[in-house]
Amino acid sequence: MVHVLRRLPAVGETSDAVVEAAPPVAPRAVFRRFWPYTRGGRRWFVPVVLLSLIGPAVDAGEIWLFKIVVDDVLVPRDLGPLLWIAPTYLGLIVASGVLGFADDVTSTWVSERFLLTLRSDVFRHVQGLSLGFFERRRLGDVLSRITGDVDAVETFLLSGVADALYYVISLGMFLGLLFYLQWDLTLLALVIVPLFWGAARHFSRRIKEASRERRRRSGSISAIAEESLGNVALVQAYNRQGWEERRFERENVGRFRAAMASARIRGVYGPVVDVIEVSGGLAVMGLGTWKLAQGQLTLGGLLVFLALIGKLYGPVRDLSHLGTTFYAASASAERIIELLDQRPQVVDAPGARRTGRARGDVEFDGVGFRYPGTSSWALSGVSFHVAPGETLALVGASGAGKSTVAKLQLRFYDPDRGAVRLDGVDLRDLRLCDVRANVAVVLQETLVFHGTVRDNIAYGRPEATEADIVAAARAADAHEFIESLPEGYDTLVGQRGRTLSGGQCQRLAIARAMVRDAPVLLLDEPTTGLDAGSGRRIMDPLRRLMAGRTTVVISHNLLTVRDATRIVVLDHGRVVEQGTHDDLLGRDGTYARLHRLNGTTRSAAPGKVLS
Repeated sequence: MVHVLRRLPAVGETSDAVVEAAPPVAPRAVFRRFWPYTRGGRRWFVPVVLLSLIGPAVDAGEIWLFKIVVDDVLVPRDLGPLLWIAPTYLGLIVASGVLGFADDVTSTWVSERFLLTLRSDVFRHVQGLSLGFFERRRLGDVLSRITGDVDAVETFLLSGVADALYYVISLGMFLGLLFYLQWDLTLLALVIVPLFWGAARHFSRRIKEASRERRRRSGSISAIAEESLGNVALVQAYNRQGWEERRFERENVGRFRAAMASARIRGVYGPVVDVIEVSGGLAVMGLGTWKLAQGQLTLGGLLVFLALIGKLYGPVRDLSHLGTTFYAASASAERIIELLDQRPQVVDAPGARRTGRARGDVEFDGVGFRYPGTSSWALSGVSFHVAPGETLALVGASGAGKSTVAKLQLRFYDPDRGAVRLDGVDLRDLRLCDVRANVAVVLQETLVFHGTVRDNIAYGRPEATEADIVAAARAADAHEFIESLPEGYDTLVGQRGRTLSGGQCQRLAIARAMVRDAPVLLLDEPTTGLDAGSGRRIMDPLRRLMAGRTTVVISHNLLTVRDATRIVVLDHGRVVEQGTHDDLLGRDGTYARLHRLNGTTRSAAPGKVLS
């Protein structure tokens, strides 16, 4: 046993953790943190307390009737008292069933109401975190916290507290009856109570360590599964199934070991408690038998006393076990608290201005930006201006900072230096929701949700009418292929649009941007991943989308940007050239070199976007 216990603290040791353990939090702090979430169910606490009072009283009544049966019926062999004992006992059984039903329903409602509130609040909080959080965290671990860990918090705060209340009331009631029957036997029975608490205190810390490691490993398992299955095509294409299985197995085995560590602790704890309980029962039985022989105690009194001792030790044992349960649940609570303690990097400034529909004047003024946790500048001294209705093209090699410009325009991040302005107002002085309401995006990674075609188009503007949706689809040249789908606009497109081709998904994204009808349009590599035919088919929809809007086109394909109002060339986060296509070619600089590398000696390219 000692050897087993000494091995337990090493359960969490790992050098290549997929998910880091959450910082420890004291149980009292956990309780204070989550108590406000019980607000909606607190009015039901009074019925729960009443049921906790009545339940033990009914149990005590049943046991007391047993004493009467032994002393007044069996010993004197008189069946007369059975005429009132039998219906009374039957009534108590029915009352116990009714009370049990009421307790189950009430407790479940309070618990599920708490989970509903907490889980919704956690999800709402995560949705409000900045993009940087999701770029640093494993999505599977976040999902594990929102689901499994939230349930454990309920155990800590409500179910555990309700059980503790029931145990305390039961303990007080049965203890009172025991003192009423035989105070000296009761004192003897209480001698072992400190041993219960000592055992619980000794094992609780180890159980918490094992539980914390198990919850961390569960988050790692979810993270690896989400990452691997979400990229299953890549995994299979490169025959990496075995490597992914080994990654998953490593975390799975880690969770198994943590679970076994917890099981070993509980396996040792259970017999220890049983030995303590049996020792107390034997001591009481010995003294009680002596008192029975001396005529100081009736047979019924002794039997009822022993039954009440079992009822007394039950709450004592359960209370000590509840402590270990609290510690196990607090490991999950720590993971939720760590999640709730995360703060968005981008928030509305005090007194942020409201703005309606913008004119679309976009300006980057000496913008410098470093991603959190890095020392190198992703952008340095970037300046450009796009007037309403103009088209600006951002070009450069991979890693030049083009997509970082898009993230700053959408205010996923704030610049460390300089300012990004909309209609002459710094984005940091505007409400975040208003900034994004004035921008429509067609991203490099075409994002399509599992839902109907209609839902995916209307995602850009939920209040859009059917006519608006169809008009946007027609403008995006998507109506024809949508009508050919089995259910038309009601066809489910599958997760990430897997039932559609890349070009069809891109046209849905264009229709989504169309229905949004924002004054600023952001196109991030709109033709990336499409074959030549699909690329050509989305050109006309893109032109219609760009018409009359301030457009920022991000592309490394110079064939798609040559007719922009202005072209900005980025290199290692700096603006190295600005001008029109012909001006930049005449300078024979970076743009001209990229132009030659792209093989753009052709005077007219079939894939040209901007014309």
